Parts: sequence; C-alpha cells; structure tokens
Amino acid sequence: MSNTSTYELYKKLDDENIIMSFKGVVTSELLTSMLHIMELKLRFLDEQPKIKKKVFNVLVECLQNLYHHTEANLESMEYVETVANSALVVIIREGNTFMVRTGNFIEKSKIEKLEKRLEEINSLDEEGLKLMYRENLKNSQISAKGTAGLGMIDIARKSGNKLDYQFLSVNEHSCFFSLNVKID
Repeated sequence: MSNTSTYELYKKLDDENIIMSFKGVVTSELLTSMLHIMELKLRFLDEQPKIKKKVFNVLVECLQNLYHHTEANLESMEYVETVANSALVVIIREGNTFMVRTGNFIEKSKIEKLEKRLEEINSLDEEGLKLMYRENLKNSQISAKGTAGLGMIDIARKSGNKLDYQFLSVNEHSCFFSLNVKID
C-alpha cells in the first residue's frame, strides 16, 4: 500500500464518519483497550450524556458477544484459518445517530437458532424485552462460555431499536454474521 492509498483510506474513513474500527482477533485485553478508547472518544464528543451511555453500553455487549462467541465456534469448524478467528467492529457517527456494526464467522449449523432468537427479540416492544430479559435472567444457566444468553436482548433494550442482521455464506461450513445496531 503506497502512502497515497493510506491517505485515501484515511479520507474514506473520515468521509464515512467512522470514529473507530477494528479487524482481528478479539481478546480480553483488546476488549478492555477498545472500551477505554471509545470512552475517551465519547467524552469529547458534543453529544447528550444519555446517547453516550447508550453507545458505550451497546459496544460493551457487542464486544463481549464477539469475545465469547467467535472463539467458541473455532473448535468444531472444519475450516480453521486465522480469518475464522477474526471479527470486525466499526462505530459510525452521523449527526446524532450512531451505528455499532460487528461481524464474525459462525458455523452454519448455528444460524437457525440464532436467527430465531433475533426474530423473537425484534418482535417485542420495550416492555416485552424487559420481561424477556427478566425471564431469561431468572431461568438461565451460565454456559461453558460464561454467558447467560442475555447479550442480544440487552443490545436491543439499550439501543431502543430493532436489531439489523445478516448471514452471508462463506463456504459449506460457515457464514459471516453481521449485526448492525442503531443508537439514536
């Protein structure tokens, strides 16, 4: 990549209002660092404290999902390459609206269950999400990954918007799962 193309990349990120992005393996250290960086960036943005808090809380949940679920998928995937362990996080600001976009590889065998869960979450209003969260908290058990299955519910509750998602087939065993969360 030449210096000119580095500037072009910088300009493109700036033109598209990307305030932070990362592509790679999400580790606990990276999670902590990204949250610290975003906390500092949010502190200096001219934005309502309520919106800043929503953005930060959604980012926490999204990063935790990537941390817990990207690694878990690797053990049983037949196609294990560095890319399979990789995730994408992008935070965009356009006016008073933020988008937290994440992407990671998952096994195709897990799509149906995840999609059903996301559709159920998207079918609920604020009160329904609150009840679902409480019910899941009351009845759930901590998984081997250390999660209780509350992440997506919490993301929908904290963002106040429906979850926009997509599954893109990569090969016969895996797909790329994209989650786009709008915060306004």
